[in-house]
Amino acid sequence: MADTALDVPPRSPLGHAADRLAAVTHDSQGAIRLAELPFLAQLNIRLDAKGAAADAVGLALGLQLPLEPNTVVRAGESTVLWLGPDEWLLLAPPGTQRDLESRIREAAGEEFVSVTDVSAQRTTLLVAGPGARDLLSHGCALDLHPRVFAPGRCAQTTLGRTQVVLVARDEPRAGFWVLVRSSFAGYLTDWILDAATEYV
Repeated sequence: MADTALDVPPRSPLGHAADRLAAVTHDSQGAIRLAELPFLAQLNIRLDAKGAAADAVGLALGLQLPLEPNTVVRAGESTVLWLGPDEWLLLAPPGTQRDLESRIREAAGEEFVSVTDVSAQRTTLLVAGPGARDLLSHGCALDLHPRVFAPGRCAQTTLGRTQVVLVARDEPRAGFWVLVRSSFAGYLTDWILDAATEYV
């Protein structure tokens, strides 16, 4: 008998909140735009940044791993976040994690590399619009002024007392990605929706 559990489509941690997120976007006339970006492929990569594997993995992915702390490198549909001196988070379109993991391992060859699929661990919230920085500043201790936290920056921080990875997107008016553990996604979404009432 086939295992039907594998045939069940994945459920987004914030699927139940999609209408409330869309309502803020509609009602605020662009001051705040909120949406979930579910099911992004997320791979945690650990390797020696000064070793041969770093360059080989970068070539295999079509982008160089960022070496400056708290920076982001993007190429095509892939984005890599610097998390530590030997740690990165690769974000890519849903369903690509197996292929990307294979490419990374093959590129590293005999060099040490650790690749962990953490796609199910977090979901991603998009917070955009002219009021996005102000909204996030209500619950984040980081200085989010553009001079300090400019597009192309990322940080592991807290937002509304929840651990997140915050990414300032590098596209014009693209806003921020807030990567939050799935188990805290509902709480953080409620916090963001409450904070957004000021902008509606």
